[in-house]
Amino acid sequence: MPLYSFINIETGEEHEALMKFSERDQYLLDNPHLTPKVTACGFVSGIGVKPDDGFRDLLRQMKKGSGRGNTINTF
Repeated sequence: MPLYSFINIETGEEHEALMKFSERDQYLLDNPHLTPKVTACGFVSGIGVKPDDGFRDLLRQMKKGSGRGNTINTF
């Protein structure tokens, strides 16, 4: 579920709420003193963390049992 940021137009306070996208419009209708704060999405990519040995062992077992021509990367 996405985390949305809102600004209270009466007090200037900001807060965040975790909710489904389908719930956001109703939340704003129920709280007319709030306005959505425009923020950028946070993406994580290329952080360089390798899986631990237990997960790598599981990948090796899957690769071994999946037959020829598989593309499972065991790092």
